[in-house]
Amino acid sequence: MNDLYNMVTSFLQDGGFFMYPIALVLALGLAISLERWVYLTRERIRNVKAFDSFLPLLRTTDMEKMQMYSRENTAPVTRIIACGLDMMKVSKQRADIENAMNEGMLETMPRLEKRVGYLAVLANIATLLGLLGTIIGLISAFTAVANANPAEKSQLLSMSISVAMNTTAFGLIAAIPLLVLHAVLQNKIAAIVTSIQMSAVKFLNIMTLHRLIEAGTPRPQETLIVPAQQAPAPAADVLPAGAVLSQA
Repeated sequence: MNDLYNMVTSFLQDGGFFMYPIALVLALGLAISLERWVYLTRERIRNVKAFDSFLPLLRTTDMEKMQMYSRENTAPVTRIIACGLDMMKVSKQRADIENAMNEGMLETMPRLEKRVGYLAVLANIATLLGLLGTIIGLISAFTAVANANPAEKSQLLSMSISVAMNTTAFGLIAAIPLLVLHAVLQNKIAAIVTSIQMSAVKFLNIMTLHRLIEAGTPRPQETLIVPAQQAPAPAADVLPAGAVLSQA
């Protein structure tokens, strides 16, 4: 254990200044990943429990109980169904209810995707900081070779190369896990969104089956009163040129 601690400490110290910003980026990314993992896991469990409790009410088609349940429960799937129930008070057309539920989905998505996009940005920052540390280390190495005393060249060259290699390695060590966590959380969000969409479709199908929603029924259109076209006035008789009117 002590050997591992000494190796990590030596690795950080030999990497120079840029090791600390990279470590900060890694810590921030891990904190975001942990918070999002806990939040998304909790939301997935809440969605499953909420829809399992809502399904018996949905099959009985008791609108009052469904509306009461949707107001009391705050799970994302329940909020989206609540948008559909509210629209059913105004319109029975399935397309209108789907649009209302899509609006609820648009309100839910930012809460699920919040801060997840930062992980890819932090991974890129860690890689670029490692590259910048590499460039600084190489510049120091060339400066040491050009200007240092012959007795100190080997030591300065070794230190500069350590800075270059350690910062590159640490940047990749920080970036790779952050990219993996970003992909895992994106898949977790996609699974939650898919389950919500399946629940919404099941709600629409059951409501349509019980004829509480009209599917495929054309909207009543207003009859436009088109004024009758007036018959063109009869053209006056045109006398041929040179004709003379006879007098009675």
